[in-house]
Amino acid sequence: MTEKIVLASNNFGKLREIQAVLDQHRFQLIQQSEFNISEAEETGTTFVENAIIKARHAAEHTGLPALADDSGIEVDYLQGAPGVYSARYAGDDDANNAKVLANLAEVPDAQRTARFQCVIVYMRFAQDPMPLICQGTWEGIITHELIGPNGFGYDPLFYVPTHKCTSAQLDPTEKNRISHRAQALQKLITALA
Repeated sequence: MTEKIVLASNNFGKLREIQAVLDQHRFQLIQQSEFNISEAEETGTTFVENAIIKARHAAEHTGLPALADDSGIEVDYLQGAPGVYSARYAGDDDANNAKVLANLAEVPDAQRTARFQCVIVYMRFAQDPMPLICQGTWEGIITHELIGPNGFGYDPLFYVPTHKCTSAQLDPTEKNRISHRAQALQKLITALA
């Protein structure tokens, strides 16, 4: 039997990536926009807090179990920025990427280390006292320019040393196997099973 879960996001890139992983299992993901739910206000200071806020918001408005992802990129030279503010660092994807590149303009490769973080929260119902929380981390390096046509967000800046290319150059299937979001989702699937 397929379980319906509302995704607490209107980000189509996240929906596509999460659905690609969950399609292999017994879950049907429904984007919260299908219920005319607005985005929750992300007032948390951590990925965990924001994911819980979003999952609770979606579960309250739909009565369905909810899945929320809060993720972002942490650049070591920028003391973890943009972090939880990744999506709204400078405005949209183009402005966000431009700001990271500007902030690292004279920084040598050895100091451009970064990682994507992802926290996935699954709530059975809005007041779930024990939501499932799963986390994934993906290490990389910030490039000096945008490279690659795939993905979204910071993918064109995120060089993956193990694959010798940026996240935006990876085949989507491979990205969905190794990324921070894929790691967190695999932990969630194991926990739900």
